[in-house]
Order: sequence, then C-alpha cells, then structure tokens
Amino acid sequence: MTFAATVLVGEAFVGEGADAAHTNVVLGRRDGPVATAWATALASPSAGHVPFVTVVRPSVPVQPPTLFVPKAAAESELHSRATWGAAQAGLALGVTDAVEAGLIPREAVSDLLIIAAIWVNPAVTDLDRAFANQRVAAFRAVRAAVAGTPAIDDVLGAAREGAANPFYTPSDKVLAQSSAEVRAQ
Repeated sequence: MTFAATVLVGEAFVGEGADAAHTNVVLGRRDGPVATAWATALASPSAGHVPFVTVVRPSVPVQPPTLFVPKAAAESELHSRATWGAAQAGLALGVTDAVEAGLIPREAVSDLLIIAAIWVNPAVTDLDRAFANQRVAAFRAVRAAVAGTPAIDDVLGAAREGAANPFYTPSDKVLAQSSAEVRAQ
C-alpha cells in the first residue's frame, strides 16, 4: 500500500503559557492536493503570514519538504527570533525525529510534502522552551496524522466532558445552557 495515499492531518499542543507550541500538520503526496496547497501557500504570502521552507540548517531543507506557515504575525524582535529561529528549528527536528522513528517511511520521503501551521505566541519569553515545545509538538502532530488519531470515540468522549483549550474553558453552566439549546433544535 502507498504511504499517505490520502491526505493525513494531525495536531498537537505542547507546553504552557507563552512558550507553548500549537502545531497543525497536513501531510500528503507530491502529486496530490497537498502539493497544490503547498505551492499556492508558498507563492501567496500575506502581510505578517509569510510561509517558508523549513530548514535543519541553512541550505538543508528538512525532508520531506515542510512548509512553515506562521499563525501569528511577528510582533517583536523576540517573537521574530522565536518564529524564524526556535520554532523553525523545533519543527525541522520534530519532522526529522518522525522519519527516524519510522512514522514516515524513509523510502516515501521523496514522494511527500508537509504543511505545518505553527502558533508562536507574540508574548513568547524563552527561545529554548519554545524550541523544545515545538519539536515535541511537531513529532506528536505527525504521529497523530499517521495514526489517524484521535478516533471518533475519543472525540465524542472528550466532547461529553466539555470543550476546553488553553485559551478558554466554558463553565459548567454555559456548557449546560448551550447543550440544552442544541438539543432543542
């Protein structure tokens, strides 16, 4: 069977506070829709959101080629260094770790592309923590994409407990009210 015969999607959130990493990846074949999206994104930057090819070192792009798409426009010198430096390096090594771990088969690397949408908080404070969190988040996002996780039963179970994320958790009262409104539909 061909690896990544369909588009694979993964997500991971690692860390706490301003140095946390939130990573979304789309992995697919160079002859499919991910290739079109990859090329279009690279050729169509918007103000503050300039996609770029992720490198392990200058002139050494990570394999499979990975497009870094910033979710937040750089707002300060430190935020720029965190985005273009620490988070890029973390993404590069996280993808490389996934290849080394066999999540992405070595023999398939030349047939694949990755698009990674990366959140680097404008309030970032520690480049080393931002790097480490991004490396783990990138690895976990690729692992989730390849494994096809979470399963729908896991999603439904989590939803029964209520939506929550690092930026907002509704109160039990709001959950109950909105749930009653949905059931009334």
